[in-house]
Amino acid sequence: MWSEVPAVQVVAWRMLNRLRNESWAAEAIDMMYFDDETMAWAKASGDHENSSEVDLHRDCNGAVLEDGDTVVLTKSLDVKGSTLNARLGTIVKHIRLVKDNTEQIEGKIEGQTIVILTKYLRKG
Repeated sequence: MWSEVPAVQVVAWRMLNRLRNESWAAEAIDMMYFDDETMAWAKASGDHENSSEVDLHRDCNGAVLEDGDTVVLTKSLDVKGSTLNARLGTIVKHIRLVKDNTEQIEGKIEGQTIVILTKYLRKG
């Protein structure tokens, strides 16, 4: 947090904001000073706005999912509005995270893009 490198300051500010419910973290945040440009960069993630906890897409085992990951279905799923049945063990490559819902991802199975609940897949 005392670094003169703006990137280090931004990371320190973001991490402290995630812990801001702790008195020592709140005190450290109060001691930090940025110019307007660096503060805007630090706030760009939006972490400071709601909760001190960041919501992430996680598979059934708790592993963090990211765009482009490959996952494996842990349950056979009937696809609504289609005759497609996604079987247990089906590999889904190049997934996309649903931005507004951490319990859903999008992936292609047999050429059809579908929404899959994260509780029915594991990172492959």
